[in-house]
Amino acid sequence: MSLLMIFRVALKALGRNKMRTALTMLGMIIGVAAVITMVALGSGAQQQIEEQVRAGGTNLIMVRAGNWSRGGVSSGMGSSPRLKDSDVDALREQVPGAQYLSASVSTRDQVVAGGENWFTRIEGVDIEFPLIRHWELAEGTFFTAQDVNSAAKVAVIGSIVRDNLFGEGVDALGQQIRIRNQSFRIVGVMAVKGSGTFGEDQDDTILAPYTTVQRKLRGRDGTNISGITISAGSSDRIAETTEQIETVLRAEHELIPGQENDFMVRTQDDMMSMMTSTTQTMTMFTLAIAIVSLIVGGIGIMNIMLVSVTERTREIGLRMAVGAKGQDVLWQFLVEAIALSLVGGLVGVGLGFGIAEGLTQFLAWPTSVPPDAVAISVSFAAAIGILFGFYPAWKGAQLDPIESLRFE
Repeated sequence: MSLLMIFRVALKALGRNKMRTALTMLGMIIGVAAVITMVALGSGAQQQIEEQVRAGGTNLIMVRAGNWSRGGVSSGMGSSPRLKDSDVDALREQVPGAQYLSASVSTRDQVVAGGENWFTRIEGVDIEFPLIRHWELAEGTFFTAQDVNSAAKVAVIGSIVRDNLFGEGVDALGQQIRIRNQSFRIVGVMAVKGSGTFGEDQDDTILAPYTTVQRKLRGRDGTNISGITISAGSSDRIAETTEQIETVLRAEHELIPGQENDFMVRTQDDMMSMMTSTTQTMTMFTLAIAIVSLIVGGIGIMNIMLVSVTERTREIGLRMAVGAKGQDVLWQFLVEAIALSLVGGLVGVGLGFGIAEGLTQFLAWPTSVPPDAVAISVSFAAAIGILFGFYPAWKGAQLDPIESLRFE
């Protein structure tokens, strides 16, 4: 019997009981759709994380103060007083790979303007901060180097802060705001930036000279800082620049060989890996569940094919009596199982795309379906059809023609 004839006979046999065929494919449809949906969610989340990290700036290197403890009580990462203004000057002078640098000191406090108030984050930064973060101004100007040197009480606010203190779209330039009874003059409003690397709203922030935040808001001696943000000159120099930063800071902090760093250096790739690891773990977990449903669908196919072999025993005996070989019978049932899996897999792919698009449109969840995920899902479905369809096909091919014709 030719291969074309085997296909025609197999498809005709499947068409005799359309409802059973559809229900048999249902397990495969659900399994493949689940795989596509889970991969789409995981890939979309990873892309969103990568976009958020890149939106924070290009070739970023973050230096943070290390842990500080007293009496066995740890104050946590970033609490060490060892990171100082002099470290920024040393890095600026001794690290040629550092294109831009900005010290950072942050706090959260209540901000008052007129009869309105708003609790927000106050970031003390240097004049190169907008260049590092690729953050443009919507109105006004950024503060100057003279403002930093003199610890001037000037501020650049985000759009969320402006809308809540003065009203949506209101011109806030020149207005006064109070933070801890300190009056700040608004010199600029930053353009809308959106969510940051860790999901924080970057527009809900106030930027001020870091020296001002040190001396006027945090009550420190004006030399301690919480971190330094650095932009490397190019992506291929990040590793080299990171090594130079560690070397300079260890020398500045007089750390002996073998002594642990009292600071932490993280690159953009480190932050991205850290944030995507949890997403990848959850994606693999849910993907494993989806694969189990595919296997269950394959068991359903094998079950129905075994029933089909029993129901068509007399038909098999008649075919073999008129010259059909056992190999022809095996191929017929194997093709039926593969057809069930492939058609179910293709329908599942379409359903998976539909679910992913629905999640994006109605729930605003980011989704992305890699082309290789479709190919792998369909191939896996076909493999399940072969794996679970072979035993029923082999069992049908082993039937004795005479005994089959006697079967009631």
